[in-house]
Amino acid sequence: MKTILALLFVAASPAALAHPGDHAGGLAHGFAHPFLGLDHLLAMVIVGMWAARTAQHIWALPAVFVTFMAVGAATGGLLLPFVEPMILLSIVVFALATVLAKRLPLRLGGAVVALFALYHGHAHFAEIPDTSAAGYLAGMLLATALLHLAGVVLFRQATRLRTA
Repeated sequence: MKTILALLFVAASPAALAHPGDHAGGLAHGFAHPFLGLDHLLAMVIVGMWAARTAQHIWALPAVFVTFMAVGAATGGLLLPFVEPMILLSIVVFALATVLAKRLPLRLGGAVVALFALYHGHAHFAEIPDTSAAGYLAGMLLATALLHLAGVVLFRQATRLRTA
């Protein structure tokens, strides 16, 4: 498990600027974007892994992430400082929490996830055209939830293989 997380962490290092801004908008583009930006993909999968590792209120952290990502998307027109560094930092924090098996109180873990989700939502939504914002947001949130689920499944499978 630690090897998987270490590889994910290393792969994320050049990805903090993975926002080319070439989206036409709409549901399909909103759904695709989290899969195309390695920084977002890793953060979302690792949140799912962290949630599975804590095994306490397993869907709480992913639900907080999706909720605050939507709030962050609503700030798309505002100037939010240090967006890309905060996204990269989110991967580091989430990976460390997962590897170190930190079982933070749910409110504290939720606050950490909420803070970084605001930045992820802001970065995603700041890049789309105004023509199809609702569809883009719906696709982005659905993909995010699926990536969290993938992290939960990946962690559970890895722990099953380790104990088998």
